[in-house]
Amino acid sequence: MNFNDFLQQVLFNIGNHEVTSRQLISWGIILIVTFLVYELVKKKVLPKYFAQEKYVIRDNSRILKSIRNIFVLIGLIGSVWALEIDFLLYQMKTVEIRVSTVLYALTIWQVAGLLDWIASKVLVYNYHRSRNDLDYQTSVEKYAKETDSNAGSLVRLVVYAVAVFLVLQSFNLESYTVVSLTKTQIRVSDILESILIILTARLIFWMVTQLVLYRYYKRSHIDIGSQYAINQLLKYVIYTMALLWAISSLGIEMTVLWGGAAALLVGIGLGLQQTFNDFFSGIVLLFERSVEIGHVLNIGGMIGTVKEIGLRTSLIETRDNITVVVPNSKLVTDNVINWSHLDEKVRFQINVGVAYGSNTKLVKEILLKVVGEHPEIVEHPNPFVRFTNFGDSSLDFEVYFFSRNFIRIEDVKSDLRFEIDHAFRENNVEIPFPQRVVWMKGNQGIKKEES
Repeated sequence: MNFNDFLQQVLFNIGNHEVTSRQLISWGIILIVTFLVYELVKKKVLPKYFAQEKYVIRDNSRILKSIRNIFVLIGLIGSVWALEIDFLLYQMKTVEIRVSTVLYALTIWQVAGLLDWIASKVLVYNYHRSRNDLDYQTSVEKYAKETDSNAGSLVRLVVYAVAVFLVLQSFNLESYTVVSLTKTQIRVSDILESILIILTARLIFWMVTQLVLYRYYKRSHIDIGSQYAINQLLKYVIYTMALLWAISSLGIEMTVLWGGAAALLVGIGLGLQQTFNDFFSGIVLLFERSVEIGHVLNIGGMIGTVKEIGLRTSLIETRDNITVVVPNSKLVTDNVINWSHLDEKVRFQINVGVAYGSNTKLVKEILLKVVGEHPEIVEHPNPFVRFTNFGDSSLDFEVYFFSRNFIRIEDVKSDLRFEIDHAFRENNVEIPFPQRVVWMKGNQGIKKEES
């Protein structure tokens, strides 16, 4: 018996299938190679990985279990291929399910779980490292729950969407038609591709803004308003491109979509002029940045802090902690006082009147002393007093001062008025009430009465 005859010799049967020496030898080689690669990964690669990535030490057993399952499934796939026992389990039209198909799907799912866990941990690690709050000793306990937050959930959705697509492809189900129109057929793979595009766009936006741009903002000392504007513009660009790409992947012709949209916009454009005005005003605000997040605005007497700038409306939080929704067009076309635009301090004033005959120099000294002692008033520029007028009932003064407390400035003014009144009383400076002279004519002549 020569060597070729030995390789073709039938050793045993599995049902109606004959197992030859060649198949058995191939099977043994595959199992040995798979085991050696597994041992190499377990003893050489993983220890180096665990030593570098300290934040995953707690879950070493989980990684080892996933890798062991993956290599077991690879060994089973190799066994099916070597022994040629890839039996047909189910068949319907174009769908064929074999033993290798099931094993391939299980392997994909195991790999997806491993990639999901590792990628989530890496993103969370870099997220906290960029903010300098990563504690290498307790990072595992401190940030374990982060994998269920934005980073972890987005990675999980993307990874498993790809896994589902590959599993359906292994079962030949990706070409199954879900919706059939006149000129368009939407398949399962088209729907999955659209979902994957949207999810990937969200993940890319999160990674760019939270990992890449955040470090740039921190290094370049970019203010929070500019950060928000850049992030919003980037979000609109990425999401718009992703949405158009997703629609195109469904097989819908964009020319038809644009034509229908143009006809629709012409019809509703006249009725939504103000909406479009607010929309483009929002774009102007984001580009021009005349109003940014955190700015203190005075809009028609309403004073508040900008909390959010959207495409159509902005949210303003007033001094009473009430959130007011303001159309963006008002911030662009109306006269808006931006107390934060040029400087961090703004000049305010308090009007006060004293009785005729009062010592005006003493009044000036009192006003400057009271204003200068208040902690919310800055020293430079210096406060100053103006003698504005000889009024009907009083000598009128104005005291000017600068403060950074824009939102609670009325409380500051109230404190100053309390102190001014107290100081005037101590120094016998009178604040007069309005007086009128009334002349009355009667039978007994002219009588003069003051009140």
